[in-house]
Amino acid sequence: MKRQKRNQDELAFNKGYKAGIKGSSRTLCPHDSGFARQQWLGGWREAREDHWDGYNRLAQIQKLTNL
Repeated sequence: MKRQKRNQDELAFNKGYKAGIKGSSRTLCPHDSGFARQQWLGGWREAREDHWDGYNRLAQIQKLTNL
């Protein structure tokens, strides 16, 4: 059985979320423009909001695996 490749937009969101968990700056986004950049920034923003709302790192990582 073949495994389907992950959607590139979903991958960009997850990588942005991981960068947000680490506390990285949003200026470190690897995408110059387009929908992938929006997804990466959306993931980064959601991780930062979760941090500000009181989620600890473990809770954020668990949330990421459930996305």
